Amino acid sequence: MNRFNGKRVLIIGAARQGLALARYLINQQALVTLNDQQTPEQLQQVMQPFAGSGVEWALGGHPLHLLDGKDLVCVSGGVPLTLPLVQAALERGIPLTNDSQIFMETVKAPVVGITGSAGKTTTTSIFGRMAAAALKSPCKAWVGGNIGNPLIEFSEEIDADDLVIQEFSSFQLELMTTSPHIAAVLNITPNHLDRHADMDEYTRAKSRILFHQSTADIAVLNREDMGAWNLRPLVRGALLSFGMERSPSVGNQVYLKDPNIHAEVEGKATELFPVSLISLRGKHNLMNVLAACALALACDFPVEAMVRGIEGFNGVKHRLQFVREVNGVRWYNDSIATAPERSLAALQSFQEPIILLLGGRDKNLPWQPLAQEVKKRARHAVLFGEAGSKIAAALGTPTEVDYLQSISQVGTLQEAVLQAARLASQGDVVLLSPGCTSYDAFKDFEERGEAFIEWVNHL
Repeated sequence: MNRFNGKRVLIIGAARQGLALARYLINQQALVTLNDQQTPEQLQQVMQPFAGSGVEWALGGHPLHLLDGKDLVCVSGGVPLTLPLVQAALERGIPLTNDSQIFMETVKAPVVGITGSAGKTTTTSIFGRMAAAALKSPCKAWVGGNIGNPLIEFSEEIDADDLVIQEFSSFQLELMTTSPHIAAVLNITPNHLDRHADMDEYTRAKSRILFHQSTADIAVLNREDMGAWNLRPLVRGALLSFGMERSPSVGNQVYLKDPNIHAEVEGKATELFPVSLISLRGKHNLMNVLAACALALACDFPVEAMVRGIEGFNGVKHRLQFVREVNGVRWYNDSIATAPERSLAALQSFQEPIILLLGGRDKNLPWQPLAQEVKKRARHAVLFGEAGSKIAAALGTPTEVDYLQSISQVGTLQEAVLQAARLASQGDVVLLSPGCTSYDAFKDFEERGEAFIEWVNHL
């Protein structure tokens, strides 16, 4: 039975998620209205593929009359639930949903869901490789959600014997009324407080990944991150944890015991593989590998599949991505770092002298912990964008006891690249790890990262 046939559906947000959902609903014979604050001129290329599809476009704002006669409102991830149009839908009793929720309701295969403030994409990518190695043809691993193409596009192709690996952002989880069969929470640290009212609201959104699990499901939690570990009371089924050290007080777990990664299940310890197989920099990436191994255990994958998943994996673009070496200076792109805590993890991944590029649009997050580490680990800090002055205030003036020698403030990222090139000496690392969103100058962190790569390649 097609529950969308003839339904009048309003989709708010004509970006990646909204467009994918529109295509799905059109195929389900729904009557779709796509709404976005951008103008027809701005969305001309986006609109062209929908010519003749019957989609109604409502662009340039969010008028309340769009709700008239609607059976369902779908909210894209970039749209805050505080938007008056969304609030009016709630007041009228019109159901709210999103592409992830509709996918979860319709997909036939088991779902592994991954969320966290940092590390989601890397963990999802590693685990996706492990799943691809573990599954026997014709079974297939489908990886997506907050990365790649929204999985709603492929819901008709996914078979019951396949495995879905879906990354969830807090925005996607806000409206979820279904939980994955296996759900992982990597960490919960301050993030997106420009969107969520406070840390409690942000934590509630993240924790929704566990809300609707049953006693037959599995939760995977980081026991060394209090934000994630404090969600234990929500676990209804089995619990599997991961951390750098073995914990004698918990049961099934994955941990590091140099020089190998180990697993302990039902009291039996197993050596999985040596840490030397991991080519990623940083403790945070080691935690991502531990999380992927815990998920692999939850799925009962063989150790050989875990090894094949991690071997040759050099990371995901815009995440501590090595760009090039110029005159003995190594340049790294960590444009994904849109929160200070993420920049802190990146900074701690290097032993070399660092020139750190910070800036963009602030998310109302605390800067002091990063500022303290910058003074200890970075030789120069180059600040750019809207948040430059705020970051400069957090850093203060370098003193004789600080490793930090200088702070430069420029207008744009391109100017920051040129300033870093002037400051850099042989043996240095120049690290773009902004600690801010890109929205003051770029469409998203990917566009910012691509621009950085282009400018570095032209040095």
